[in-house]
Amino acid sequence: MSSTNVNSRTAIEALVAGRHQDPFALLGPHRAGDGAVLRIFRPELTRAWVLPADGEPVAMEQVHPAGFFTAAMDGPPPGRYRLRGETPDGPVEFDDPYRFGLLLGELDAHLLAEGDHRQLYRVMGAHLHEIDGVAGTTFAVWAPNAQRVSVVGDFNRWDGRVHPMRKRPEAGAWELFIPGVAPGNCYKYEILDAEGRLQPLKSDPYAFAAELRPGTASKVHGLPKLQWHDDDWLAVRGARIAPDAPVSVYEVHLGSWMRGPGGRWLDYAELAERLIPYVTAMGFTHLELLPITEYPFDGSWGYQPTGQFAPTSRHGSPEDFARFIDAAHDAGIGVLLDWVPGHFPSDAHGLARFDGTALYEHADPRQGFHRDWNTLIYNFGRREVANFLLSSGLFWLDRYHLDGLRVDAVASMLYLDYSREADDWVPNRYGGNENLDAIDFLRRLNTLAASETPGASVIAEESTAWPGVSRPVHAGGLGFGYKWNMGWMNDTLRYMSEDPVHRRWRHADMTFGLLYSFSENFMLPLSHDEVVHGKGSILGRMPGDEWQRFANLRAYYGFMFGHPGKKLNFMGNEIAQAREWAFEQSLDWHLLEQPLHRGVQALFTDLNRLYRSLPALHARDCDPAGFEWLVDNDDANSVLVFLRKGRAGDPAVLVACNFTPVPRYGYRVGVPFGGSFTERLNTDAAVYGGSNVGNAGHVDIQPVPAHGHPQSVELTLPPLATVFLESTASPDPAADA
Repeated sequence: MSSTNVNSRTAIEALVAGRHQDPFALLGPHRAGDGAVLRIFRPELTRAWVLPADGEPVAMEQVHPAGFFTAAMDGPPPGRYRLRGETPDGPVEFDDPYRFGLLLGELDAHLLAEGDHRQLYRVMGAHLHEIDGVAGTTFAVWAPNAQRVSVVGDFNRWDGRVHPMRKRPEAGAWELFIPGVAPGNCYKYEILDAEGRLQPLKSDPYAFAAELRPGTASKVHGLPKLQWHDDDWLAVRGARIAPDAPVSVYEVHLGSWMRGPGGRWLDYAELAERLIPYVTAMGFTHLELLPITEYPFDGSWGYQPTGQFAPTSRHGSPEDFARFIDAAHDAGIGVLLDWVPGHFPSDAHGLARFDGTALYEHADPRQGFHRDWNTLIYNFGRREVANFLLSSGLFWLDRYHLDGLRVDAVASMLYLDYSREADDWVPNRYGGNENLDAIDFLRRLNTLAASETPGASVIAEESTAWPGVSRPVHAGGLGFGYKWNMGWMNDTLRYMSEDPVHRRWRHADMTFGLLYSFSENFMLPLSHDEVVHGKGSILGRMPGDEWQRFANLRAYYGFMFGHPGKKLNFMGNEIAQAREWAFEQSLDWHLLEQPLHRGVQALFTDLNRLYRSLPALHARDCDPAGFEWLVDNDDANSVLVFLRKGRAGDPAVLVACNFTPVPRYGYRVGVPFGGSFTERLNTDAAVYGGSNVGNAGHVDIQPVPAHGHPQSVELTLPPLATVFLESTASPDPAADA
């Protein structure tokens, strides 16, 4: 090794063994006395030459049999050159990754270290770049406790010795530009921990695309590029999901809404062609997608993601997904993403002990391990981890124009003792069970989403009585736009599951929600969680014979659309899916060959249209002035009657529910104004599969006192049905002020 001294020999041995911690100190061009030395390590080469930008090739000396070459050169270190080599498979020519300078800018490194880089995805991960006229890919990853990090992939035989990265200690990040690496190349990171132990190969936490499972490699892609056509939609989307707007959400698992020939998944283009027109025809205002952030296990439905910046490859490319969003916006449909920042799977290729330490998770399992789901819990108190998650949330809203995030399992984030035994959690610094770091994270998420992506909404799946979930951060709340009303869902489904003869004893299940209905901006969810894990379908919960089960279901859906709160229904609810949802197969679309299932679908369409067309049913969903009980205590007959009211001048809507199979004729209800009512929808109509009992389309308000009002109406309440009647006279304008 004539070109090296003993120290260089030691360094070369460390590099060849994959233990060198500073590859740029050894590889690439360096000054050597009055001249320069250039070193490369390429195990596949048998001979090598330097090709200066001007001048003759310079033969390199192989100083280590593993493939380490050096070349002594006159003058200063060359700025531009290429390399040529011979391999058993023939000659190759390439650019040297170790001739390029720092990649992360000073500000980027500072913001990364501070945990305040709102667009971290612009610099971390794999990005296609041209540097000094050379095309390739920059890689950057956070692994502060690693001894060595290398990029491995199908471009270097997955050999971690070939492309070790430069450490940026000021940010705990590692970076490298690899010329010639192009879109579609697969890659991971090979990491030596602080003790020199080799970790399992890790996928890129910031990857924009990934292999289709069971493969777990990341794929070079770069930020998604699309010519968007949704400026008009973006200008109005905030108004379309505001508290005074009709919001009816269709929750979808893209892999099982509908399947293609042979049971294959539909791709994003096919989903755009089929799903979006269906949602439009059904009258929904928004789609909510179960998590499409890349995930390895189909059976997790996306709730155990390993790719917080990559739409799943199950249905196509990132651009295909973006075109799906653009098509939805073109149809006037908003798209919400179910997003999972609370926990992550322990798969070896994922975030678990990423650099050999508990980096993204807490080291203490009482804080960092979720026993219910066998997953790991993010350490929200670590600024870089919170920054990673905030950047992910903003990424979907910014780069993919999504209209909102539904944040999964918020309760598990808020409480340190969530689903834990008394001795299995660590109190906060004040001795309480509130996760103060998670609270700060959620408030910052909602504040940034509002300021960085105007018009987008963030919605909480939160199942406890935590106060102010949907109240502004400046007022002490968490800042969400809406909160799922899990109490309403549990109470009402419990009631509907009872045989009507017993419902009188559970009457409060249907009325209790109105005691707190306006304490938050609520969304009423009949979600995927209600049709899995042995719960059956919503239809399956309904008691009675076939006719009664469908009548109960129709009455319940009517009650839901009359009740204050935005609406969310999981796919299949609208066709009265009979079996429990299975992620491996399509919905049972053949059920629509049966009249009763077609009737439920027709009812759902009409409920959506009614809800959207009558301001009284949506304009004050989150305002107590928009609701008035008329009959809430008739438990003997299992009847509920209430008024929904909009803004001044909007016709009020009377909603009457009869939850027994006995029709009620001449049922008198006091009302606070005169005029008449037009029957706008009756869930017992024959077109929906009902018995066609009703009010002949119209009822007059009579000067007969009832329920504390000087006038009343005499209604026919069909069996197991909900009716909607629109007033021809608005309530007292003073009440609407």
